[in-house]
Amino acid sequence: MSGDTFTVLVAGSGVMGRGIAGSFARAGLKTAVLSRNPDAVSGIDPGVAILGSLPSQAPELIIETIPEVIELKHTLNGQIEEAYQGAAIIGSNTSSLPLQKLADKLKFPEKFCGIHYFQPADITPIVEVARVAQSQDATIERALALLRQTGKQPITLAEPVDGLLINRLQQAIYHEAYNLIERGICTAQDIDLAAKQLLGPRMSVTGMIEQKDLSGLDTHALSQRELIPTLHLSKEPSPVVQKKYADGNIGAKSGQGFFDWRAMDLAAYRQDTGALLTAVLALLDRERPNGPPPAEDG
Repeated sequence: MSGDTFTVLVAGSGVMGRGIAGSFARAGLKTAVLSRNPDAVSGIDPGVAILGSLPSQAPELIIETIPEVIELKHTLNGQIEEAYQGAAIIGSNTSSLPLQKLADKLKFPEKFCGIHYFQPADITPIVEVARVAQSQDATIERALALLRQTGKQPITLAEPVDGLLINRLQQAIYHEAYNLIERGICTAQDIDLAAKQLLGPRMSVTGMIEQKDLSGLDTHALSQRELIPTLHLSKEPSPVVQKKYADGNIGAKSGQGFFDWRAMDLAAYRQDTGALLTAVLALLDRERPNGPPPAEDG
């Protein structure tokens, strides 16, 4: 065990874990990554320590980013609780597993919450923080304070709904998009063109709900009456995506998905997209002379 005292420990040294750890280290917080194979970890921020076992002193915050297998998470959380007896906040970065089930297995569930990042974790500003039934206010408040110290803009959810906020929104859009592709109505390129040139830029300025206030809820309400009954509201996963998965065509990892990545320099492409995202976020972060209106209560 390391004798050092860390403010933040990130359990898991994958792409997400490395990005999360880097964001804390760059904010001046003493940060470490926990890995089963510490000697094999690369691409880590120079300010992040790499550990092969839990440190002897409890970190203030532990963010778990290990694979999405609930038994593995139960085991790790049990080891953390055994080592620190509730002295550390545990935040799970799970994007799909039920947070309440994770909490109900804990001895100190009041020190547990969801802390969900998005790729690339060191660039994207939004982090979802989800309460479970047992979360103490002090747990949530301290997690929020540490995230804000890294420049993040956390969104707090009052309940740990499946998928949290953003994945639920994304899956609703994807479900309709994949159905349109499957029916031959449009292509993947068409959908991405609409997202990149219309939906994304417009939402980045006026959001989703504010945009409808601006354009008129009367038009929106009447459009809903006509369109909602025609949408693809099936509760089954998209066949076109499931077939690609079954065939091993899982995107850039395998070389093919909806697009052909085999001739691409993926490292360079990811670097370019990360730099462009950083530039866009910097532009959006500039002070606007007229900010958005306050939200109506209720």
